[in-house]
Amino acid sequence: MDATSEERLSHVMPELAARVRKMADQLAEESITIRVTQGLRTWAEQDALYAQGRTEAGRVVTNAKGGESWHNYGAAVDVAPFDEGIPDWNLSHPAWKRIVEVGTLMGLVSGTAWKDTPHFELTGRFPATPTHEIKQLHAQGEVQAVWNAINDVRLAGLILGLKLIYISIDNYIHAL
Repeated sequence: MDATSEERLSHVMPELAARVRKMADQLAEESITIRVTQGLRTWAEQDALYAQGRTEAGRVVTNAKGGESWHNYGAAVDVAPFDEGIPDWNLSHPAWKRIVEVGTLMGLVSGTAWKDTPHFELTGRFPATPTHEIKQLHAQGEVQAVWNAINDVRLAGLILGLKLIYISIDNYIHAL
């Protein structure tokens, strides 16, 4: 990943950053270079993007106001393929399809379902749009509290999986 991407990844949830790096490594093996174009956004930055194409000049680029995007919690990034240092925003470029495929294989949720192709998020049990619970967690402990809640769910799933394996092994031993 280039220095710009690394700077942006330094402000998002570490597990998300690690998966994006793995995605970039896999894509690089296929001669596809990506850059993280967006990472953590303040609520004010999100509101400014929301105003674009509505009350400010430009085209609409988001339907999320401040607090309504996982970018505001460091749990989302946007990426783009780069050819010779220039982003390729043509979504019919074959690299985009592969980026979505590899990101999904890395356990990331792609924004393609809501027509936000560059977007990837890692939100655990939480839905595509941050809930009131997420906003409360953020108010109590900033992004770290949100990251902990996302990671706690993943850890709970791992523990449950290990318990099921133990039960299966135990049942097998007693059946002998």
